[in-house]
Amino acid sequence: MGRTTVCGVDARQLQYFLAVVDEGGVHAAAEKLFVAQPSVSQSLRALQRDLGAELFTRTGRRLQLTAAGEALIAPARQVLHWMDLSRAHVEAVHGLRTGRLVIATMPSQAVHPLPTVIDRFVARYPLVQISIRSAGTPQDVMSLIRSGGVELGVMAVTSAVDTEGLAVHPMGRQSFIVVSSRDSNLPARGPLTYDQLEGQRLIIGQPGTGMRRVADQVIAANRSTVAVVETEHREAVLPMVLEGTGIAIVAEPWRSLAREAGLVVHDLVTQEHLEIFIVHRQVELSPAARAFLLFTVPSALTRRPSP
Repeated sequence: MGRTTVCGVDARQLQYFLAVVDEGGVHAAAEKLFVAQPSVSQSLRALQRDLGAELFTRTGRRLQLTAAGEALIAPARQVLHWMDLSRAHVEAVHGLRTGRLVIATMPSQAVHPLPTVIDRFVARYPLVQISIRSAGTPQDVMSLIRSGGVELGVMAVTSAVDTEGLAVHPMGRQSFIVVSSRDSNLPARGPLTYDQLEGQRLIIGQPGTGMRRVADQVIAANRSTVAVVETEHREAVLPMVLEGTGIAIVAEPWRSLAREAGLVVHDLVTQEHLEIFIVHRQVELSPAARAFLLFTVPSALTRRPSP
């Protein structure tokens, strides 16, 4: 980033400040920025001097944001966003040839539909770099979007969530399935009802996910069905099922991967389903984000987004 100044403040100082906030310390920020640690420390001191306010206090080895530091986060992100946006628009004058797009997604949507959209997008814009950030819950996705850490987010919900300040575009719907090892005592064929999972040991996801919501309903509907493992790592679910640790209720995108792993897959009879959305802040998007949004939801920029 060049030595652009905004109201007398060096934009690089804002970049370093936000890196310290996001990474939790000067050392981690320096590693992320690929600069020497003293450079970050000097930048912070200069920024505090320019603003006439302390932005951090030190508690032992930890930096704690002051009230002034907290107040600076949102404006700093906005300044850097507009700078990136301006640069991206200039680069896109002769077509979308370069750029960088950061997307947050939940695990099941990282299996589908995101790869399909990305494949089409990179075929059209091969020089745009896409970075994928992991988010376990819809709240995690929206937090990353609101903080300015990512520009687009893909999330799945089973019930209404607070999307205030965000543009929300529907992408589709996903159902739930049950995956088990071949040694389980589940019926060999047909969809399963909640009561047919009586006595099963469930591998469950973290609170706030659709997988967890349905698993909790199954446990509540049966006397002897129990949760044996709770995991935030969705990629660990299928290996544990394969080992015979328990069965799992997962979203439809995992069907092919489960079968390829040698697991038995059943449809689940439930009124629950996942509604898939792509979300972003209600600000002007970069050319790369606009193009990706149109690949995902062709009508997204021609109609009013969902509230």
